[in-house]
Amino acid sequence: MGEKSDKKASALRKWFYSDEVVGHVFALPFIFGFICFSLIPICMSLYYSFTDYSLGSKVATFVGMKNFSLLFEDEVFLKSIRKTLQYVVISVPLKLTFALLVAFVLTRKSKMVTLYRSLYYVPSLVGGSVAVALVWKQLFARKGLFNSVLMDLGLNKINWFGSEALAIYPLILMAVWQFGSSMIIFAAGLKEIPSTYYEAAEIDGANGFHRFFKITLPCLSPIILYNLVMQTISAFMTFTQAFVITGGGPNNATMLYALNVYNQAFKYNNMGYACAMSWVMLIVMSLITLVIFRSSKFWVFNEAEG
Repeated sequence: MGEKSDKKASALRKWFYSDEVVGHVFALPFIFGFICFSLIPICMSLYYSFTDYSLGSKVATFVGMKNFSLLFEDEVFLKSIRKTLQYVVISVPLKLTFALLVAFVLTRKSKMVTLYRSLYYVPSLVGGSVAVALVWKQLFARKGLFNSVLMDLGLNKINWFGSEALAIYPLILMAVWQFGSSMIIFAAGLKEIPSTYYEAAEIDGANGFHRFFKITLPCLSPIILYNLVMQTISAFMTFTQAFVITGGGPNNATMLYALNVYNQAFKYNNMGYACAMSWVMLIVMSLITLVIFRSSKFWVFNEAEG
């Protein structure tokens, strides 16, 4: 009996200290957090999207597809989709273009390049904060810096946040200003391009324009794809800027989708409807991401495939 017990204990210790068990033990905090703070809330959100539920109420009344059908009769919902798409379509390409140009400049040899990269990355670290949003709001106010510059140039003031057509553009400019994370990724990708490609192109007589569009962009296309997907998803989830700077006004001209979901859930106490909105946006974001990935085979260069 003692020998059998020793063998069992030895086998148990061997199993416990195996790489597989150790890996699961170290992954346990993440698994616990994912189940408690991601998976369960996602499942609850899906359930509540089919109910008439308010925060604080003990009973959620099942209403089937009613919340989803009401969405497309809601003018604010439809306008929030249009404004969010406008925000994404304009801000993401501008942000990536600006980030790529700055990264291209900062990959040139310079003693101060590390400092410059750090300074350019700072907006991405603090850009989503309430404090920065308040500062941005003052910059575009009637007596703010931008209007002061216009007055000094002999131009008229612009009522940025009082115009339905113009109110979205300060938010877009703020998104473009937060280009640091994309810039760092682009800079890392630029360093991975073999210098022999540029040397061969120079020997063949290619100028800087041709080298950029025939070598840099194709070799950087996988990085562009990654940044495009990540920044598109991030733009769809923009909330703080619209909430703090404009509150969705004027006349819902800056009612971005995340802000609309927040208002329905916490301002109007209509949690079931807000959950339905969240799932519609998940479907929209998934379709757009799928289109980006499907189209990537036409413009992303894969060195392994030649």
